[in-house]
Amino acid sequence: MPKGPRGQKRPADAIGLAVMIGKIATGEIVEKVEPIGQPGGLARSKALPPKRRVEIAKKAANSRWKKDQTVVEAETSERQLS
Repeated sequence: MPKGPRGQKRPADAIGLAVMIGKIATGEIVEKVEPIGQPGGLARSKALPPKRRVEIAKKAANSRWKKDQTVVEAETSERQLS
């Protein structure tokens, strides 16, 4: 049996799938919905003090912008050479 994007079992044929969708729409079948994301991230954010979270966020932002700056600087220096 094929699986859906979250590993759910789905019928292989179109008619079986249509019947299943109808049952879901009428409430005969209740699908289990699991939370998406990493549960560790939420626990870590609750455990860290606010100052430490700010430090981590600033470090991440600086590293992202630093990468962008090197690309921008390379492009501008290439333009100046032309």
